[in-house]
Amino acid sequence: MGDAREYLGEFEQVVMLALGRLPDGGYGAEIHGEILDATGRDVSIPSVYVTLKRLERKAYVSSRTVRPEGGGRAVRVYTLASSGLEALHRSRDLFERLWDSPRLRSGEGS
Repeated sequence: MGDAREYLGEFEQVVMLALGRLPDGGYGAEIHGEILDATGRDVSIPSVYVTLKRLERKAYVSSRTVRPEGGGRAVRVYTLASSGLEALHRSRDLFERLWDSPRLRSGEGS
């Protein structure tokens, strides 16, 4: 189970943010497509599924098996859990605090 002391990795954030953009959740290929559309980053579908499984173990996402109407192969559809949304907000807040520096805001280097 995730908690406030646990930080999200970059790719975990990307997957969760892409999932959160899908109104009714999505399966791996849809999440992959959302990542590609939103970021231009072409990640491997297996890496998306591995990350989703890890996020599900942390209780940041949940999943259910859905059979398409009219038959066909069942798919696992993932949705962002409220604990996952809270984790995303904690991560954003952490980075905003780190970015809150006059030096970083001005873009001046060393």
